[in-house]
Parts: sequence; C-alpha cells; structure tokens
Amino acid sequence: MLAKFIHSFSIAIEAILHNKLRAFLTSLGIIFGVASVIAMLAIGAGAEKVILEQMKLLGTNNLVISPSSEQVEGSVQAEEEKKYEKRPFTPGLTLADADNIAAAIPHVKFVSSEIILESLVIRNGLKRTGKLVGIDGYYFEVKNFKVAEGRTFSEYQLENSLPVCIIGSGIKTRFFTGEAPLGKRIKCGQNWLKVIGVLEDISVTGREVKKLGLRDYNMDIYTPINTVLLRYENRGKLSPAQITSRSMRMGGFQVSSASMESANENYNQLDKIIVHVDENKYTTPISEIINRMLKRRHNEVVDYEITIPELLIQQEQKTKRIFNFVLGAIASISLMVGGIGVMNIMLASVLDRIKEIGLRQSLGASRRDIILQFINESVTLTVTGGICGILLGFLFCYAIEKSTGIETLVSPMSVVLSFMVSISVGLIFGIYPAQKAAAQDPVVLLRHD
Repeated sequence: MLAKFIHSFSIAIEAILHNKLRAFLTSLGIIFGVASVIAMLAIGAGAEKVILEQMKLLGTNNLVISPSSEQVEGSVQAEEEKKYEKRPFTPGLTLADADNIAAAIPHVKFVSSEIILESLVIRNGLKRTGKLVGIDGYYFEVKNFKVAEGRTFSEYQLENSLPVCIIGSGIKTRFFTGEAPLGKRIKCGQNWLKVIGVLEDISVTGREVKKLGLRDYNMDIYTPINTVLLRYENRGKLSPAQITSRSMRMGGFQVSSASMESANENYNQLDKIIVHVDENKYTTPISEIINRMLKRRHNEVVDYEITIPELLIQQEQKTKRIFNFVLGAIASISLMVGGIGVMNIMLASVLDRIKEIGLRQSLGASRRDIILQFINESVTLTVTGGICGILLGFLFCYAIEKSTGIETLVSPMSVVLSFMVSISVGLIFGIYPAQKAAAQDPVVLLRHD
C-alpha cells in the first residue's frame, strides 16, 4: 500500500513539474488566500488587543472600593433604640487596608489609593476653589493620565511627604498664563506646593461637566498621598471616643446644623481604593475575598462598597466574540474562493489529460490509483501554496505594520490553522475532479481527440 502511494505521489509530482505554469496558477489562489487570512487575522488580533487594552484602562480589571454608610434594616422603634447603643469601632478605609489587599491577595497587580480634599488655590492674586488629590505611584496608570510637561512623582517624593504637585492643564491655563509652571510654587490650602509636572489635557468639555455632573480633572492638583496625610488632614487620626461621641450626639437629641455636619464628617482616611487585577476573570472571587477581609478589619461593620465593572466586562467578552466570528467568516470565505479555484484548474487538468488517464487505465491502473494520483496532485499544490502563503502572510504583516503603523499580531494558532485548512482544501476540492477522471471508460478516453 505504501509503495503504491509513493508511486502515485511520484507520478503526481512529475505531472506538476511538466505543467509548471498551470501548477503555479493553481497554487496562486491558495497562496494569496492563506496570506490574506494570516494578514487579516493578525490585523484583527492586533486591533482586538488594542481595543481590549483600552477597555482595561476604562476599568474592566479594576475593583473600586469606596466608603459608604452602613446598611441597617429593622423596625423604626429598634432603630431608635440602637441610636443609644455603643456601636463597634470601625477605622474606615485606610492605607493599611490597601497595603493588606496588595500583600495578601493573589492576582492583584497593584492597589491605588486616593484622597480628595476641597481646597482653595491661590497664586499671584488669583484664587479659586478646587480639589487637592492625594495619590500614589499607580494613580496615573489606573486613570491613563499622561504627563505632558515635567515628570511624575519619584519614590523619594512619595515616601517622604514632600510639598510637590502635578497640576491639570486647566490650572496651568488659569494660574500660569504666559509662563512655564515647572519649578514654580502654587498655594493650595495652607501650604505652598512646588509644580514638577503638568498633565495632558483631559478632553471633557465644560458643557459635559455642567450637564452630566462630571468632574473636571484638568482643574485638579495632584500631590503624594503621604503629603496630604502629613501636611493637610489625616482623617484616620480620629479616636474611637471621638467617633462614638459624634454618634451619641445624634441619638434622639435636637442638634444644630453645625453639629449635624460634624456628626456626619467623613472618618475614612481614604476616599477610594482601586484594586487592579491581572485578569478580569478573577474580579468576582477577589471581590469576595476583599469583602471578607475588610469586614474583619472593620469589626463586622460594612461601611464600604465594592464596585465591579460588570457592564465593561460583558462588553469585553462581547467584543471578543464579535472579533472571533468576523475573522472566522473572513478566513472561511477567502479559503473557499481559493479552493474553488483549485477545483476549477483540476477539472481543466482532467480534460487536458484524458488520453493519459485512458492509457494508465489500459496498462492496469485501477480507478483507485487514478483517484489517488489526482488527490496527490491537488494536495501537493495546496500544501505548497499554503507554505508560500504563510511566508507571504508574514511579509504582508511586516509591510502593513511598517507602512501604516497598525499593530499586527501573528499567532501560532493562525499559522497552524491556515496550513491545516490548505491541506483540507486540497483534499475536499480535489476529490471531485479525481472521481470524474477515474469514472471515464478507458476505451472512450483513448479514442478522444
């Protein structure tokens, strides 16, 4: 059987070499089909990677922990009685919580903390209210903010509470008109901060800020979180007695508006903790672990809220499915066109070689031998075309990336898939011409002009 296959294969190779131009034209459809499939899959994979990375920057891999009021359910009378009871002490969200999450939970890439203080910004006789934002070294990476001028905070500045800041582009426009802000000082609250960087403009229009209630990040001033805690305010310094006295003052007594404001004062050291997970499939289990950890650290008081970006995760999964479907459809159509071309050429080859087929049959070749010969020819042409197409596909990807700047990503799976499909095309589209050749009567074939 093996000897018969080798003999049939050698005849197929001899027939291909005898008609080189026809063989080349036959392979051409497969060559460009495979090359275009690899190039399209590479472009699609690169685009998918870019889109998914952008979606990750929007927060598909982020868990947001923010302070909230403890949710309590019960009768009105029970609620009135609870006002007089001594409640468990809770420290609120603290840097210690963030450090423990980063150190103890696997698949957490980093944790970013944030403090926001309302402040008065003053410089050269100009003043306005604004937000002073205490941040750590990961904040700009989480927000995808870029520094247009200067630099970000160094480890030394972050750890040693230095009076430095990075300002938004709106602050630069308002307070540093006609001058470079780097190295200058701006007063924020009771402290003068040295400007070491300016952020790129964050495109949110004034209309959107007013209509949608969005925060204008261009008008914020960013400083190390330790600088806020040391030089401005550390809400975590409140003692349990102070927090309890605030709660007790609310219990059934008539209080002034000032006392009410004091009682509702934010006791959380941090205003937000963002947990960045290395893969979004871990967000749900990690959120459950964080909930148990914080509940234990806060003495069973749930005064926090963990937000999972479910809609973004669902959109990411939907995007992957769409890309897979579209790219699979394009690949199928391209290779189908190449396969039809192979079948047409092979049918034409059968008509051109009628006498050869009749002569082989008259010399003892069986119909199975004829079928095997033409299938070998078809598979050889498509495999050769597939290999050339893979090389040409790599060349296309390189040329596209260099000429247009579009990122391409050739995966080993796409190469293997293209090669296997080229073999399948040779088998599928070579069977019909082979059967047609073997079904002829050798006497009729020998009489054919």
